Amino acid sequence: MKKIGLTALALTLFLTACGEEADTVDEETENESRVLTDGMGNDIEIPENPERIIASYLEDYLVALDVTPVAQWSINDGESVQAYLQEELGEVPTIPFDLPYEAVLEYEPDLMLIRDMPEESQIDQYNQIAPTYVLNASPADWRETLLEIGDVLAQEEEAAEVIAEYETLANDTADLVSEQAEGATAAAIWMIDTSLFVVHPERSSGAVLYEDAGFEVPEVVASLSEDADWAAVSLEELAEMDVDHLFLITDDEETALTEDRLWQNIPAVENDAVHVFPSDSAWLYYGPIANTQVLNYIEDSVVN
Repeated sequence: MKKIGLTALALTLFLTACGEEADTVDEETENESRVLTDGMGNDIEIPENPERIIASYLEDYLVALDVTPVAQWSINDGESVQAYLQEELGEVPTIPFDLPYEAVLEYEPDLMLIRDMPEESQIDQYNQIAPTYVLNASPADWRETLLEIGDVLAQEEEAAEVIAEYETLANDTADLVSEQAEGATAAAIWMIDTSLFVVHPERSSGAVLYEDAGFEVPEVVASLSEDADWAAVSLEELAEMDVDHLFLITDDEETALTEDRLWQNIPAVENDAVHVFPSDSAWLYYGPIANTQVLNYIEDSVVN
């Protein structure tokens, strides 16, 4: 009987120990972090399920992945934000675009995502607050950026789904452009007072306009350098574009420029094919949300 009792006791202790060990393993698994190498070559320990993320000027990607940052990019003391995202981020407080140390500290993030290469000393400061991951992806490649952020947040499948949905919409838009405006040229022009800027054909909303929606690139636009998303262009150059559809981003539709004879002789103006959008619209941004909105703008404009 004593042997049976001792055996039962030993078995109970063994099972208890196994249970405690399993609980420990489960707890370790739940709290498991990953180490990823970022764009500066640093190994960053990424916490699992971060809940307080700062990703200045990358909020578009977070929104696409159904993630709400703890603070959002802003300029002019918080007066200017990415207006096209405010349906999702309207209640999110702002943080200055240059991410001052004290402002970051105030929000107590558990993860920071940064696009531009900062100074090493600045990264060291941020890392004292939270793991700070600098993206590898090119700013001009929103798909690559989304996939990388999806990897960092362990949402690779969700990122791939967002891209697949976008490609479907882009194909539908290209089909519509082909049906309604086959062979037509287009240009996106940002007008500020008397200054004009034209979007680069491979950058920002230019990539959406030409590569995704399928509009033809005017010769003047095709000759732009790759130094900027939006390049300065003169009214004389714009008049030489022979552009069929003009997507005008401005807060003032009538200026001295629009009354000029050169402006009046642009084919898109003559044919009432100037499509006007406010300067806080998605045309001036890029990312899965912005580009989706631009595709919708294009569809509405071509149909109407």
